[in-house]
This record gives sequence, structure tokens and C-alpha cells, in this order.
Amino acid sequence: MLLDMVMLATGMRESFRELLVSRGFDIRLAPKGTLPFDTDATIPSVGAVTAVLRSNPDIREISPVLGASIHIPIGPRDVSATILGIDPTVQGDYEFLSGRDVTTPDAMVANDSLIKRLHARIGDTLSVATGYDPQTRTYSGQRKLVLTGRARFIYGAAEQLAAAVQRATLEEMEGAARRDRASLFMVRVRKGADPDRVRDWIETYIPTVSAISVATAIAQVDQRLSYFRQLAIILGSVSLLVGFLLVTTLVTVSVNERAGEIAVMRAIGVSRTHVVQQIVAEGVVISIVGAVLGLGLGLVTARYLNGILSTFPGLPMAIDFFLFQPVAAWSALGLLAVSGIAAGIYPAWRAASLPISETLRREAIA
Repeated sequence: MLLDMVMLATGMRESFRELLVSRGFDIRLAPKGTLPFDTDATIPSVGAVTAVLRSNPDIREISPVLGASIHIPIGPRDVSATILGIDPTVQGDYEFLSGRDVTTPDAMVANDSLIKRLHARIGDTLSVATGYDPQTRTYSGQRKLVLTGRARFIYGAAEQLAAAVQRATLEEMEGAARRDRASLFMVRVRKGADPDRVRDWIETYIPTVSAISVATAIAQVDQRLSYFRQLAIILGSVSLLVGFLLVTTLVTVSVNERAGEIAVMRAIGVSRTHVVQQIVAEGVVISIVGAVLGLGLGLVTARYLNGILSTFPGLPMAIDFFLFQPVAAWSALGLLAVSGIAAGIYPAWRAASLPISETLRREAIA
């Protein structure tokens, strides 16, 4: 349990950080006061915002993204999904798997979940709409798109149905109300530049956006998921305390059973310091052996719990609550070693304080 709690305390932060930096973008721009895709709000005047961003020599690449919902009629069924309008040359939202990317206005890529739901194949032509009226059963913003490729959407939730087209294509389907708008900007800074300094510059010169660097994003996620960190600290402390009491009990029982042996050692000249060291070492060995044996069980348990927690709605499937890192294993092992030392101190003190003659007489009579 201690290993699992150490993994939980650090796993969310590290997996989220790896998720953010996996595509090389250092800053995200969202509508003022929101997080990316938290609401339906958009950033107006994409061209003007892009021009301001390009005036900063520390900014190397800019990727505007427009998000929307789509409806795809398949016979009597209506399949709903999330769609992103992107620039394929600088996009950082998905990992292309096979087929052809959205290099033409009528091209669309989709993840395996959506392709499976549609019972579609690469090369199929689909009728895709951005609006649907359930009362009249009519679609708006409808357009024929060709499914040209498969992609894995990095920030998508597990089993989320997702697709992507060129941003200009999605703007045309959405109509004039969404033209020249973006739900998100992803910004890559030049090597050696300070992302937080660039973030401050962006918020100064573009007051309509909230600029979020990797550091600020991690801080916000820590705040939202603080419950899990608190849970990890509480359960980790409980497991450490239980381990301490258990080792203390085992070592105390062992000392009581070997009281005569310890008295003989003291009688032939073995120092109290050596007796204390031997018993404390015994407690450490018990703790470490238990930790090594529990490592496999802890990893299996962590994988099972991670599968449950990862199904939370809206959580990116790349987020791991329990992320195994060597530092987590060493931290747990170090804590258990300290616990073993502490657990052996009391029984070691008792053993070193045994009156030699009285203990030998009592053992002889017994």
C-alpha cells in the first residue's frame, strides 16, 4: 500500500506533465478565465492574434485549434462525436497512425473508437453535420467528408469518439458565427526561451486570452486533484504506521524468545551497542524483505486501481494515477527502512537492558 500511495502522490503530476510536453508545445492559450475546452467559448480574430504572437521572436510555432461537435447519420442512427479543426502542418492534438492526413479540405481523420462505431473503413465518404435539430430531425452545416486516416487523439478521454479536419473546413461548416475563431492556441517557444516569461508577455499584449504554461497547468491540476494527493498522504501514513507496529511486534516477540541467548552474549563480553545494532538490523531486514515481496502485489494493485480511476469522465486516457517510477520505489523502500530502524529501537533497548544474572537464572529454571 505504501508503494501505491507514493505512486499516487507523484503519478498524476508526472503523467500530466509528460502529456503536456509530449508534442513539444510549451504554452496553451484559452479564452480569458477558462481552461482549454472547459467551455464553448472561443478566441476571436485568429488572424490578429496570430500576428501579435509572431511579433515575439521567442515564439517559434503557433497552432490554432477549433473544437466542435458533429453528427454523422448512419442509417437510422445518429452518431455524435467531437471534432477538431486544425492545421495539419503544426498540429499537436493527435498522433497519426495510418492512411492519409487531412491534407485536403474534404479529408477527415478519426480515432479507432469512432471508426468502429460508424462501421466505416478508410476511403469511405461520410455525411457530417455540425448541428442537429431532434424535433425536426434536420441537420445543419452538413458536408461530405472522406475518411482518409486513423489517428490517436492524445488529449482525448478513453472511448471518446473524435475526428479532425482542416480548421477552414470546420469554420465553413459552422457558419459565420464561428469564422476566424479558435477554441485553443498551442504555442511552441524557441529553444532556450523562458516559457513563463513568454506567457506573461502574451497576457499583456493579448488581454482576451488566458496563457497557460506547463508549470501553471500542473499547478492548476494539482489544485483540482488535491483530494487524491491528500488521500495518498493519509493512506500512506496509515500503511507506514501499521508496518511500524507489525515490525515492532515481531522483533519484540523475537527478543523475548531469545532473552537467554542475549544474556549469554552479554555475559561473555558482547557489548550493549552490538546487541542493539543486531536487533535494529533485524527490524530493517524484516521491513525490506516485506517491501520486496510486496512490490509485485503493489504493482498489480496499482494497475487495477489505475484502470478504475482512468474511466472518470473527461479525463485524458494518457493520464495515469499510479505511475511507476524508480524514485517512487526507492522512496517507499527508504521510508520502510527508516520505519524498520524505528521499530527495532524499543525492543533493542529492552534487550540491551536485561539484567544478565537474573535473566540467566530465570532461563535455567525454565
